[in-house]
Amino acid sequence: MRTVLEKAALATLLLSLAACTLGPNYEVPKEAAINAPGAGGSLTGANGAEVTEEAVPSNWWHLYDDPVLDSLVEEALHSNTDLRVAAANLQRASFAVSEADEAGGFSGRTSGALLRAQEAGQAYLLDEKVPVANEGDFGINVSYQIDLFGTIRRGVEAADASQQAVKAAGDVARITVVADVVRSYVENCSAGDELAVAQHSLDLQNESLSLTKRLRAAGRANEPEVTRSQTQTATLTADIPRFTARKRIALYRLAMLTGRTPNDLPPAAATCNKTPRIAQAIPVGDGAALLKRRPDVREAERKLAAATARIGVATGALYPTISIGASAGLTGIAEDLGEPSTARWNVGPLISWVFPANGERARVHEAEAATAGSLAQFDGVVLNALRETESSLATYSSDLAREDALKAAQDSARRSADETHRFYMAGRQSSLAELDAMRTLSSVDAQVAAASAQVATDQVNLFLALGGGWE
Repeated sequence: MRTVLEKAALATLLLSLAACTLGPNYEVPKEAAINAPGAGGSLTGANGAEVTEEAVPSNWWHLYDDPVLDSLVEEALHSNTDLRVAAANLQRASFAVSEADEAGGFSGRTSGALLRAQEAGQAYLLDEKVPVANEGDFGINVSYQIDLFGTIRRGVEAADASQQAVKAAGDVARITVVADVVRSYVENCSAGDELAVAQHSLDLQNESLSLTKRLRAAGRANEPEVTRSQTQTATLTADIPRFTARKRIALYRLAMLTGRTPNDLPPAAATCNKTPRIAQAIPVGDGAALLKRRPDVREAERKLAAATARIGVATGALYPTISIGASAGLTGIAEDLGEPSTARWNVGPLISWVFPANGERARVHEAEAATAGSLAQFDGVVLNALRETESSLATYSSDLAREDALKAAQDSARRSADETHRFYMAGRQSSLAELDAMRTLSSVDAQVAAASAQVATDQVNLFLALGGGWE
């Protein structure tokens, strides 16, 4: 009875040891910034009519309802070089997980040798010389490493968390590429829009110049008035190349983002000359959803998990490595191989323990310090995510208000220019007054176009700060 109890106790002890996993079990630390009371609440900037707390859509660029933009984003997701690099990195990380998962467990080795040799007699406690002979040695070894202290399990945890971090980094690359494509498309179209506004202002000024020249010929205008009108015409003409260059540069960027060469620009995008805008209020969600959605937050959290698991890996190096092994083979004179006298075999536990563990304890402390650094980085990413989103909301709100004010000024400047032109034609206003009214209207038109372009860019930046909709 006692023998049975002793065996049961020994089995229980072995099972307990087998279940032992060194190092801390990972969980997000309670003191992490993501658990702060204010991190998961409503976004403070999301209090205007221009945004709502509805969930951010996954494919947010569809809100533009622009088939050309949809096709550009789809092409970039398939052909962008940064995303190809991210895919290769993820594949490499998956192989690292497989490598860690296959560590330990069963392993085998075969060997064979056939040689002519002169053995040392004293190796066999003989004084005389051993004859030269043909020797053979063939064998197979099989072992099973027991992960008694969970070192291998912690290594798999670290590799798996690292793979998830690489996957999150790939999501960061994807949302960045999508935002860059949309931003470049907006820049291309807004440059076309501002170019059209500048060209319209130039056309009106050319008409004014022609009229002023006719009035001079009729004796109702003088040479300085013509000169001032020519100066305004030249000033407006000078803006045209700037907008043309901006449009070309945006198209070149689109070509690069979609995996094209600069000479292979997207033809459908080149004709866009109206700034794309999302007409509805932008859904932004809340702080908790933001931190779950942002892939850079996930990446930092997974890096923290990997660093925590590496503490267990480093701790496991302080303890022995235990395997169960078996070996069988034939060793002897080549001519006698296969005879019972050349057969050999063995089976039993194999224990390897290096002590004192020089440097191993320092490696444990090194892993703990790395984990503390990863936690600090995780907190920084969380705080930066909140800062970026709140800043984007504040910028978007202020630029919308500025655009509304400029549009009101544009209406006033247009009425003033129309009235001044009528008075000028009736001889009740000077050409200088009309020129000043035209200059004011042209300036306000250009400011409204630029403000609309900025609001459209703000929308893109806001969706990028929100995490682009990837869960």
